[in-house]
Amino acid sequence: MQVTLTVNGRQASIDVAPNTLLVQALREHLRLTGTHVGCDTAQCGACTVLMDGKAVKSCNLLAAQAEGAEITTIEGLAAPDGTLHPMQAAFKECHGLQCGFCTPGMVMSSIDLCRKHPGAGEAEVRELLEGNLCRCTGYHNIVKAVLKGREAMAGS
Repeated sequence: MQVTLTVNGRQASIDVAPNTLLVQALREHLRLTGTHVGCDTAQCGACTVLMDGKAVKSCNLLAAQAEGAEITTIEGLAAPDGTLHPMQAAFKECHGLQCGFCTPGMVMSSIDLCRKHPGAGEAEVRELLEGNLCRCTGYHNIVKAVLKGREAMAGS
């Protein structure tokens, strides 16, 4: 079947089997490998992308369910000149990563979290990130990065 969607601002039409997951379409058909596959059960959040501006776990959606949607992956956040998105810059500045495996999903979830909960404090951010797992236990710096990224997003 053919699925047409907009990925990182570019329209894409891909031929996929009906059971192709969105994460597979992104990684295997569009070669956007920044979206990671962690658990394959929507538990870890490594596969999180923005679909029509909302964080979704792409291992839990069929590509066909994204028909006509606007998908943003970690590759689509930086400006064309390479300037990082404010949340990416905050993760870098606050060292909100260790091994980096969870980072793309954390960044994508954090962007949506900050849009939905602009006044969230540290405790609420920790609770709202519950669906994204960091196996390196880097949560302290991740939370600092989310709070700093939120401030930068509000200022831009």
